[in-house]
Amino acid sequence: MDRMACVDVPALPLQILLNRHADWKESPVAVVDREKAQGTIQWVNEHARAQRILPGMRYTAGLSLAGNLRSGVVDEDEVQKTVAAILQRLWNFTPSVEPSRLEPGTFWLGTGGLQELYPSLREWSALICSDLQSTGLFALVIVGFSRFGTYATAKAGNRNILFHDTQQERAFVRRVPLNRMRFEPAVRDTLLKLGIDTLGEFIDLPAGSIRRRFGNLTCELHRLATGDVWDPMSPHPICEPVRRTIMLDHPETNQQRLALIIKPLLQSMLQEFAARREVLISLHFFLLLDDKRRCRESLQPAAPTLDLAQLMSLLYLKIEPLALSSGITELTLRGAGIRATRQQLELFRQAQERSLTAIRRAFAEIRANMGHGSIMHARLHERHLPEATYSWEAIESIDTPQPAAVKIRPLVRRVYSRPIELRSRLRHEPDGWIVGRMADGPVEEVIGPHVVSGGWWAREVARAYYYVRTHNGRWFWIYQDQPTKRWFLQGEVE
Repeated sequence: MDRMACVDVPALPLQILLNRHADWKESPVAVVDREKAQGTIQWVNEHARAQRILPGMRYTAGLSLAGNLRSGVVDEDEVQKTVAAILQRLWNFTPSVEPSRLEPGTFWLGTGGLQELYPSLREWSALICSDLQSTGLFALVIVGFSRFGTYATAKAGNRNILFHDTQQERAFVRRVPLNRMRFEPAVRDTLLKLGIDTLGEFIDLPAGSIRRRFGNLTCELHRLATGDVWDPMSPHPICEPVRRTIMLDHPETNQQRLALIIKPLLQSMLQEFAARREVLISLHFFLLLDDKRRCRESLQPAAPTLDLAQLMSLLYLKIEPLALSSGITELTLRGAGIRATRQQLELFRQAQERSLTAIRRAFAEIRANMGHGSIMHARLHERHLPEATYSWEAIESIDTPQPAAVKIRPLVRRVYSRPIELRSRLRHEPDGWIVGRMADGPVEEVIGPHVVSGGWWAREVARAYYYVRTHNGRWFWIYQDQPTKRWFLQGEVE
């Protein structure tokens, strides 16, 4: 059975807060959702737990238990930025890394193929912890056999653990205290009142009664704990930094002209980040001078962003005071990003929302000048032949478009309104078959045939369709009319 590892940076928002206030380490500390008396406690340290302060309590309730309770708010952007930095570091140890979608600071790692790179998984775990420790973060690495088992062990442990078999892992999980797991506060308190203190006692509960009393989320957690649900790893794809490089024809010494050179490069980078559904968190630029010297600068926006104007303002503040020994001959930009929220991506849209009233007014003027049929749209139909699967109709009303995001852009098959008859290929044609322009070159690849036949009730149709690739890479969609043996160009694929 393949092993997996859970890397847990316990209470990541709390560690961020403690790194911000180093003098709080010996006091009870809590991360709250807002700086108000009725704020909800989200994370607590061991000193707070010793005072019976738990996540889910109100801040005032925590103060009643510990008068010296320290608290603070950690922004989601700061947490996501730290998660992205951890993810980049973990990729140095394995390409299979899956960050938790629900709990920041928890990652699952694949261990396959690492035996040739590291003496043992125990030493590999120690190297990960040491690397994260260099950034001021404490982490645990649990190597086991299941997602839930390694996660639960990490929540209860205070050191790295390497399980040798599944029985050892299950036995440890059953001893994990219930209050170490991130149950919903009301569910956790109810279970504790019922005398259920460990995960083993929770696992022994009947699944049916859990669903009826505590709901689907707790029931799903119970199924994961009992092993009834197998949740495979879904590694996060490795995201390389976005780079842009430009070679200058003449050494550049003017900072204002340099900013104008950088602006289109940076805009192109932001477009790539938006396509990857990410926002930029840091930007580095490298300058190669005419005297072969190198200069490196970096900047970091206050929050992850795709705002070109904000980044250009920061960039200009960086390059304006530079004292360069000679002109710049080569410029490289490198940006790092993290996953963006929907609101952040909305801010990046170049085109603002257009007024439907203005569009309708413009269309009315076009119809008045050129006729009612001057503005058309294609309507799809369930038909047999490609040229009959659509018809052109006048646009009567304009609605707000609702585009859907896609991960892979689909190919577009462009269908000609009327098929174009092709010259038949000669049997001994020496230079190949030309189906497009001469500049496209001859056909080099053929996919088909795909037979379309029917219409016996009116006029029988029998066609053999093919996709053909020409020398310069264009794909055409052609067919042979079987009764007449003539070839036609139906369209092309873009």
